[in-house]
Amino acid sequence: MAEDREQIEALIELMARLPGLGPRSARRAVLHLIKKRGALMGPLAETMAAVAANARECLTCGNVGTETTCEICRSVKRATGEICVVEDVADLWAMERAAVFRGRYHVLGGTLSALDAVGPEDLRIPKLEQRIEDEGVTEVILALAATVDGQTTAHYIADRLEGRGVSVTSLAQGVPVGGELDYLDDGTIGAALRARRAF
Repeated sequence: MAEDREQIEALIELMARLPGLGPRSARRAVLHLIKKRGALMGPLAETMAAVAANARECLTCGNVGTETTCEICRSVKRATGEICVVEDVADLWAMERAAVFRGRYHVLGGTLSALDAVGPEDLRIPKLEQRIEDEGVTEVILALAATVDGQTTAHYIADRLEGRGVSVTSLAQGVPVGGELDYLDDGTIGAALRARRAF
């Protein structure tokens, strides 16, 4: 009996590693998938295999898509001279969902953290500096979480960009302290972006 459930338990264990899913939620999700395997599990497995084979990180900004350069970076209309710096791809997608920013993005891949031993060399800060030179950037908008690590990272970037002839702004504090972009509603993101101020 235990051998019969090995594959199912392995799937539950993998699902439990996903954010927001603990062992109980993962077990419920897997049982639901098995129950609806014709309508859900087959297509899900096919789509996951396709994404695993085709997903790429944009070499310019760090977004995720199926090309080496994402559609935002390829778009001439997005070349406004503004770059919005975000911690991860979920934050970029949250900004896009709000549909209030028409420039380009830069995904850092995390924030500075002494506790987790994440230093400047572990983030995409040198690539940001290179983009500022190459793309004629006039404004860098720091859209980082209002957490200690997020604000430490924002200050570090602002210091690095000082004297480069680029305006450095940050989102207004309508973004709650401790808040993350991915969990905010579109209106809050839009209001914060419009009320940005000099950093």
